[in-house]
Amino acid sequence: MDLPLNAIRDLTSAIGFALISALVSFAWAPFLINFLYKHKIIRQSKYDPTLSIESRKDKANVPVMGGLLIIVTVAVLTVLFNWSRTYTWVPIGVMLLSAALGGVDDLLNIFGTKRRFRSVAQTVTLAKVHKSGWVRFYLWLTIPWVAFRRAVSVLGSNPGTGVHVHEKLLLQFAAGGMTAWWIFWKLGERWQSIDIPFAGAVDISWLIVPLIIFLVVFTANAVNIADGMDGLAGGMLIPTFAALSALSWFSGSRELALLNATIVGSLIAYTYFNIKPARFQMGDVGSLGLGALLAINAIAINQFIPLLLLGFMFYVEACTVLIQLAGRVILGRRVFKMAPIHHHFELKGWSEEKTIMRFWIVHLVFVILGVWLALH
Repeated sequence: MDLPLNAIRDLTSAIGFALISALVSFAWAPFLINFLYKHKIIRQSKYDPTLSIESRKDKANVPVMGGLLIIVTVAVLTVLFNWSRTYTWVPIGVMLLSAALGGVDDLLNIFGTKRRFRSVAQTVTLAKVHKSGWVRFYLWLTIPWVAFRRAVSVLGSNPGTGVHVHEKLLLQFAAGGMTAWWIFWKLGERWQSIDIPFAGAVDISWLIVPLIIFLVVFTANAVNIADGMDGLAGGMLIPTFAALSALSWFSGSRELALLNATIVGSLIAYTYFNIKPARFQMGDVGSLGLGALLAINAIAINQFIPLLLLGFMFYVEACTVLIQLAGRVILGRRVFKMAPIHHHFELKGWSEEKTIMRFWIVHLVFVILGVWLALH
């Protein structure tokens, strides 16, 4: 078929952005690696149960926060060459907010001191006996917050000195809320409907707001959970963002096509240095930022349903953690040897390389299926 000249130009630009992003990332990656080693921003074994696996003991001193390679490159290139108040400023803003949360978590896990929180019973006791009436009033007032904090703590592992679950959730809900505001009030009425493949658009009006918030929060954490083996998350994110770039191009969203292509280029460089033996690991700074951006960029081109396939293995990884939690609470035993599921296969005797390559292939199949579904 004959493509319009502007479509050819946009496709050429997207490829160019990917190449430039890869070159820029390759160029400054050695400086980032040296910086992380010099300042001992390395993985800690104290609160990481996966390092008890014999084959993973050598990962204890590998630098984290390698995701800065992607976050910084994508942010700088987008601000300089692809800035749009309509299409790219909110995705970049949410990415930076989520990355900042992840970066604080990474640094606190390395350099922070352990924090302790009172239980509901301790708070009630203190509220009854404290000498100051104002303090007693304050303590009674904070009991619902303390109860919430304790309730959601079951969703996370030992936070050590890092950011706790309730703190992560609040900031991630803020990022999701920012995305929902942009989609619902700024992009127009078309984005208040969900495109259902083979069926057409279904208008769900304001219900799209909680749906967007949920998808942003869940996807960010899903990518974070999957970042557990050398090359695993990076190798799965490359086809996902490449597919989003193609779908953005098909939908006529030039700025988003260029943004996704920029991410692909930087991910290629990151994965090159992250393949076993990794020179650095993504860390929360990269996984939370890219996870949020994955959800936003799919939602922005109204690909809610295909998103479930474009991020398939990430969602599988997250669901295995929830299943493991449910198994412990309801059945009183583990469902998997260890969650997320890539560690289950590792404990069953699969090598890290075998696990990663098979996850890549399965994920690629579902990404292709997601693109096919999105085009119908």
